[in-house]
Amino acid sequence: MSKVQYYTEEGLKRLKDELQELKTKGRADIARQIAEARDKGDLSENAEYDAAKDAQGLLELKIAKLEAVVGNARVLDNSQMDTSKVGILSTVKIKNVKNGMTVSYKLVSEEEADLKAGKISLASPFGKGLVGKTVGEIAEINAPAGTLQFEILDITY
Repeated sequence: MSKVQYYTEEGLKRLKDELQELKTKGRADIARQIAEARDKGDLSENAEYDAAKDAQGLLELKIAKLEAVVGNARVLDNSQMDTSKVGILSTVKIKNVKNGMTVSYKLVSEEEADLKAGKISLASPFGKGLVGKTVGEIAEINAPAGTLQFEILDITY
């Protein structure tokens, strides 16, 4: 059984849209490829047919995994969270203690993480190091380059 994951409303909608796209368009495309390959003759020596059947298996596996994720997904209600601490769906502004550089990140589930958009996974080393901290605290984050220290400047939900 998969574990429950928390998402923003738009993140969950994106997952559901992707699942719907795979079930409709994806399955139709694979069925068309199989039909075209079947029309080419002897299936025992038809590489296109074998490739299309393999693609179908991979598509069905992806659909099953996405259905499990969507089935265990929950939309997070900010009104019932402790907004004084860093948590999922919080935007946290941090300052590197060593060089003074400041950045802001939004903590999200693994599937929604997108560093370019400023969204980091709660399960990442940064996410784990920031969770539960309050404004003014120093978060120590273990990174491949060593332990980094960040001061929590602001938390918003």
